[in-house]
Amino acid sequence: MAEPTIRQLQEENAALREEVQALKDELIRLIGRNLDLSERLESDTELRRRTEVARQLLDGNIERQRNADLQDDSQLMALIELRVEANRLHLKPDFNSTELARLLGVSHERLVRLFRHQSIYRTPDAYIDNLRVLAALRMLREKPQWSIAAIAEESGIGNVRTLQRRVQDAIGMTPVEYRNMLTRDL
Repeated sequence: MAEPTIRQLQEENAALREEVQALKDELIRLIGRNLDLSERLESDTELRRRTEVARQLLDGNIERQRNADLQDDSQLMALIELRVEANRLHLKPDFNSTELARLLGVSHERLVRLFRHQSIYRTPDAYIDNLRVLAALRMLREKPQWSIAAIAEESGIGNVRTLQRRVQDAIGMTPVEYRNMLTRDL
């Protein structure tokens, strides 16, 4: 076998350099294309996010308009009972009057005025608290194996001390006294 000559090696080296340069050029083209596609994807994702936000706002405005048309306070109170009590939203600790107003599509001020005029509860938060106390009393009655802490959490009240205070205010006895009274009568 004949050894390659310097000239052949130089030619092969030049061919390899051209191939490397072609590969570099292709790599640069692909990087540019990837950057372009990434920008398009990012733009598309942002557009989809904005579209979803707009759709949610539109849906909220439609619901708000529908509920704003409820001039009759008793209709709005019925809607509150339907939405909150049927879906048991009051059992969620973070559910409050602001969330209720948002759910109904009315302003917080409209909701406060409604409760001031149409309800025995002076505020929407008092209404939600009352629902939570009623739920806790029901759990004390129906779930005697549950701890007071578990009932406080499941009723949306959150902690034992608050549960004790609210039950005491509502029925004049602590949750333990209420539970003992129920079991004594059985």
